Amino acid sequence: MSRLPDLEALAIFAKVAETQSFSGAADQLALSKATVSKAVTRLEQQLQTTLLHRTSRRFALTDAGRSLSARAAQMLAEAEGAVSEALDMSVTPRGLVRLAAPMSFGMAYVAPALPPFLATHPDVSIDLHLSDEMIDLVGGGFDCALRIAALADSSLTARKLRPVNRLLVASPAYLAQRGRPTHPDDLNRHACLCYAYMPTPDVWRFSNAAGEEVVVRPRGPLRANNSDALTASLCAGLGLFPQPDFIAWKDVAEGRLETVMTDWRLPPIALHLVAPSSGPRPARVTALTDHLAKTFSSPLWPGDTVGR
Repeated sequence: MSRLPDLEALAIFAKVAETQSFSGAADQLALSKATVSKAVTRLEQQLQTTLLHRTSRRFALTDAGRSLSARAAQMLAEAEGAVSEALDMSVTPRGLVRLAAPMSFGMAYVAPALPPFLATHPDVSIDLHLSDEMIDLVGGGFDCALRIAALADSSLTARKLRPVNRLLVASPAYLAQRGRPTHPDDLNRHACLCYAYMPTPDVWRFSNAAGEEVVVRPRGPLRANNSDALTASLCAGLGLFPQPDFIAWKDVAEGRLETVMTDWRLPPIALHLVAPSSGPRPARVTALTDHLAKTFSSPLWPGDTVGR
C-alpha cells in the first residue's frame, strides 16, 4: 500500500456497520450525516470496491463490507481502549518513570527516598539510573533527573531544590604534616585531589566576601569521576578536596576530616530537578517529582538547616 490507511474513514465505517445506519453512526460520533456518507464513499474509492448497498429503505453490507467491518470494529475498539488508557494514566499515577541521578547523592539519598513513594503509588515503577555524567534526558528517554551543578541555560525545565556547599577538607594528619592553608594561593604548595566532572576540574576558582577572586590549578595524586571515591584518600591524608556537604558532613562531624579556608568559596552549585519541557507531564512523573522536591527541600542529615 503506497499510503497510510484512512483510519478515520475505517472508524466511521465501523460505526455505520454497527448501527446499520448513517444517521445512527452520525449521532454516536457527533458528526453530520453528510460527513459519515463522504467517509464511507472515500473508503470505497480507496479500496475500489463496494462496501454496502443502500437505498432509502434498505441497508446491506456486501461480502467485502462484512469482512472489513469486523476488522474495522476491532481497530476502533483498540484505538478507543488506547485513548482511554492514556487518559487514565494522565490523571492517575501509573506506569514507568525513568529517573537519572548523580551516583553518590543517588545512593545516599535518592534510593532511600523511593520506597515510601512506591508504597503509596503501587501502580508506578521506577527505572533509576545512577551516573555522575551529564545524561541526555531526551536522547536517553528519561522523564526527569536530579542534577548537582550550576545549570547552564537549556531547553529543559529546572527546579532548584537546595544549595550544595562544597567544603574544602583534609584529614587532621594531613594538616598536621603539611600545614593548614588559609588562602587559595597556599594550595599551590599542597596536594589536591580532583573530581573529573567538575565544570573545570583543572582550575579551581575561589572568591571571598570582599569580592576577591583567585584561580588555582590543583595538583595531586588522585583524580576520580566520583566524589565519594575520594573520601578514603582524604581520610588517609593524601590531600585536600572541596567535597560536597552531603558527602563530607559525617566525616567532619566524626573528626575524620576538617574544614579549612572557610572564608573562601568555589562558585555556588545546587541540586536541581530537571525534565524535558515538551508537553504536559504524565501523573506518574508529576507525583514522583513532587515527592522528590518535598524530600530534598527538607533537612537530610543532623545539622542540615535546609528547609528549617
